Amino acid sequence: MSTNLAQKLREGTTKAHSMAENVSFVKSFLGGVVDKKSYRTLIANLFFVYTALEEEIEKNKNHSVIRFIYFPELNRTLSLKQDLEYYYGSNWEQQVYPSLATKIYIDRIRNISVNQTELLIAHAYTRYMGDLSGGQILKRIAQTAMNLSSHQGTAFYHFENIKDDKKFKVMYRRALDNVPINQIQVKNIIAEANIAFNLNMKVFQELNSNFIKIMGMLLLSAITSLRKKII
Repeated sequence: MSTNLAQKLREGTTKAHSMAENVSFVKSFLGGVVDKKSYRTLIANLFFVYTALEEEIEKNKNHSVIRFIYFPELNRTLSLKQDLEYYYGSNWEQQVYPSLATKIYIDRIRNISVNQTELLIAHAYTRYMGDLSGGQILKRIAQTAMNLSSHQGTAFYHFENIKDDKKFKVMYRRALDNVPINQIQVKNIIAEANIAFNLNMKVFQELNSNFIKIMGMLLLSAITSLRKKII
């Protein structure tokens, strides 16, 4: 019997989704204002999040629940490595590290993998469905704002092993609905999805702080330059 988990997840995370979209960094991004330094920091943080998520899903791929949503074609780690090499160079591994909010996010993923494995569904749903649904729009925004061409710096948004996003999402939602879980587990997964949205929001808020500092420095530089011209 179907649990309608896909629909319940969508309805149960509507508020959290809206809150995440209203973080200043996200709103600026959607508005076409993208600072390359902040963006590459985001890519670095996402690399650590996806590494943890994909390692834990791989460990549990034969789990009675996780096997239903085991789709390696969704994996983002390799594409994020490509982007990190583009933004930081070949020695990117010596330059990137997880932020405080990212460490908390990673710890959450590692912890539930051991103690409540089925909750990994919430984190997979929150990240992957968002990537597939809005990825192409965000890719175009990033390309335009940072003058990028092809997949340079935006490999994260390119799912080369998924030929039809819409068909895949239908299949994924069907898989969610057929996961063998009870109603208590359904509620726990929805609650965890809201936690996942909040964890993402914390990562964005850190970037927002950096973004404001950068914009402030640019504004100060512009004012200084203008004063010199006046004088």
